[in-house]
Amino acid sequence: MENTLGDFLRSRRARILPEEVGLPSHGRRRVRGLRREEVAQLAGVSVDYYVRLEQGRGGSASDAVLDAVARVLRLDGVEAAHLRSLVRPPTAPAASAARVRGRQPVRPGTRLLLDLMTGVPAFVLGRRMDVLAWNALGDAVNGFSTRSDAGPDGLPNQARHAFLDPSAREYYGQWDAVAAETVAFLRRDAGLHPEDPELAALVGELSLRSAEFVRLWADHLVREKTHGVKQVNHPLVGGLDFGYETLGVNGSPDQLLVAYTAPAGSPTAQKLALLASWTAPGAVAEGAAADGAAAEGAEAP
Repeated sequence: MENTLGDFLRSRRARILPEEVGLPSHGRRRVRGLRREEVAQLAGVSVDYYVRLEQGRGGSASDAVLDAVARVLRLDGVEAAHLRSLVRPPTAPAASAARVRGRQPVRPGTRLLLDLMTGVPAFVLGRRMDVLAWNALGDAVNGFSTRSDAGPDGLPNQARHAFLDPSAREYYGQWDAVAAETVAFLRRDAGLHPEDPELAALVGELSLRSAEFVRLWADHLVREKTHGVKQVNHPLVGGLDFGYETLGVNGSPDQLLVAYTAPAGSPTAQKLALLASWTAPGAVAEGAAADGAAAEGAEAP
């Protein structure tokens, strides 16, 4: 997609001022943050070695060196793992390479679990932030079955929705936070799957159509999607204040089950109960049924 390793390291250098690490800040500096020779000095490696690392020629870098660079640049655990994946791109076997392309099947047991979560808006998030499946209340909250952000595979996509749907800024109470989180999650995905042509196409599409995406993509933020809060302005019931929890789907390493939560008796819980009363029980729509065929026991989106 680009020289992500060099760009990532330069963006991390730019965050740290020399005085923050005990170095003098006098003298003319062309760029903000630490110079390459300063990072090398603090990490205990030669300047030439660090320069080669930034240029993508450090594939033999030891764990000790990468740990030292991560310490100097104050990388958190996710960023340090991202650095390793950029220095040593993962090599997927042929079987998993096929999984990267095209649809990502959701196990019947996972769809059944969604079906049973009648009081919780929930969905399965796959590679590239494609929404693979959802339950009835998840659809009632997010409108997956009626949104227009599907890609070539027919799946709703959270990144397209955030940046290309004009209604997203009104829908998300904190759009700026959602946008930054979305880009950071895609960055991590890109580091784990550097040869994914569909992800490259998605990044290219978003870059061409959204100036905000371009700005955020250039920041090289990297985050996992684990838990947090989300504010939604629902067109029917108004404001909803959710917590969310993200759980890995065992046996499906590229899939996450996302559940929105609200304390019992809260205004959001009361509004969810109202939405649930308008929704047919036990309906689980599978996004992969974009060809118009409904999955058994599910509503086709």
